[in-house]
Amino acid sequence: VQENIERFFTRFVEEGKATVRLREPAVDVCLSKANASNLKNFLSAVRLAHQGTDIEALPLSTLVPAKNSEVEKPKTKMIITSRRDYPLTKNFPYSLEHLQASYCKLARIDMRVLCLKKLRKLDLSHNHIKQLPATIGDLICLQELNLHDNHLESFSGALCNSTLQKSLQFLDLSQNKIKALPIQFCQLRELVNLKLDDNELIRLPFKIGQLDHLRFLSAARNKLPFLPSDFRKLCLENLDLFGNPFEQPNPLVPNIQLKIPLTLLECAARATVNYRIPYGCHLLPSHLCEDLEVAKTCQCGSACLSSFIQITVTMNLHHVAHTVVLVDNMGGTEAPIICYFCSLDCYSQFLDRYLQSN
Repeated sequence: VQENIERFFTRFVEEGKATVRLREPAVDVCLSKANASNLKNFLSAVRLAHQGTDIEALPLSTLVPAKNSEVEKPKTKMIITSRRDYPLTKNFPYSLEHLQASYCKLARIDMRVLCLKKLRKLDLSHNHIKQLPATIGDLICLQELNLHDNHLESFSGALCNSTLQKSLQFLDLSQNKIKALPIQFCQLRELVNLKLDDNELIRLPFKIGQLDHLRFLSAARNKLPFLPSDFRKLCLENLDLFGNPFEQPNPLVPNIQLKIPLTLLECAARATVNYRIPYGCHLLPSHLCEDLEVAKTCQCGSACLSSFIQITVTMNLHHVAHTVVLVDNMGGTEAPIICYFCSLDCYSQFLDRYLQSN
């Protein structure tokens, strides 16, 4: 401490509180809950040491090791279940790893929460939160995020591009007002459990098959008319899609978006995907990169972008999940899924097989 004290803050020394500001490293040493007399003696010794007084001349008392009962352990868990218990004037302990703040009528996420860098589990269920700040992505250890029963209308793409990609395993967005999830959502590839029940979803993420760690998926009571083609790639333990208004599939009534002859742009885009040609925003305009990211895959394995034939067919959900909650009250476990075809030839071959099997 010699010649290393920037300033003393002793206004509340009688209450057992003081702060010593160091020059190097530039930190504040905060003292609290101290015996006022002992604190004054300590500060006096620090002042003398700062001035260069010989250590033998310092008024230091004999050091007695603290008892375990006198040492306050870092708090790692805090559960708040009412508005009156929510701290308004005090900060949350920085050591928190699990924070639950439910039924607190929160309209937004407290910025103090976003400073808790050790958080692994954050439960903000049963509040009035309408929007998520992108800075949630700064919680680098966050594994579980529960936002059940709020007023969310979206889940931002910025969160999907954050460090949550490497940490988030459990996400509960059930009982909100979400109509769609962003394309980037499937970059949260560590997700194991995803709850989307009781929203207003009209579609699931286009590239949902990229969530190769996903084992539990529930999207009951939404507005899904069909499932995305990529849904076939999932390998789930439990799946719940009950109560969605799934359309009756009809492979004989295709949605034809095929343009013949193919445009030069479509040919180039198909070749880029099929031959795995590297691309990026440093080579192509960003809107073309976005188009390539959502390229569709034909039954033959080839890619197609804006020129295709689309139909819906029936898929038994047991093909992607070990346990399936019934889709409806009739005991069904089947749902319509989108299929794409890159050419009339591919669609004709499918149609031949379909008519023969029926």
